[in-house]
Amino acid sequence: MAGNVAGNVADGGPAAPTTYRLHIRLAAPLSVTVGRLGTFLFPAGDYVYTGSALRNFEARVARHFWRGTAERPKPLRWHIDYLLARDEAAVLAVERLTMAECAANRAVGGTVVAPGFGASDCKAGCVSHLRYLGEKKPD
Repeated sequence: MAGNVAGNVADGGPAAPTTYRLHIRLAAPLSVTVGRLGTFLFPAGDYVYTGSALRNFEARVARHFWRGTAERPKPLRWHIDYLLARDEAAVLAVERLTMAECAANRAVGGTVVAPGFGASDCKAGCVSHLRYLGEKKPD
């Protein structure tokens, strides 16, 4: 999924993205303990997680797709790691954006099912950077 990468930097090229949205689908409802944040029930359906990285942007995005191995388990560092570690969770698409993380998050809409998720360092007052969009309707 293409993102908003409009804008210019000093050299006249397009601005590099610093914000991303992960479009996630949960195949089944999950109860997940998210580090010290607590345990939450995540209904099956579609979610959008908004994050950012000022350095090593593509490495951060790629990390969300890596599940780890038996020899080298993935460390659960960020809230989103706890959700994406589950087999029922799949990242369907990534948007790369130049807009600020909290502005991109507010533009998503949806419902908050895990207050504080991905927003522990948020200075804009976002309740959560994970939004539930509902269950996918059959075609």
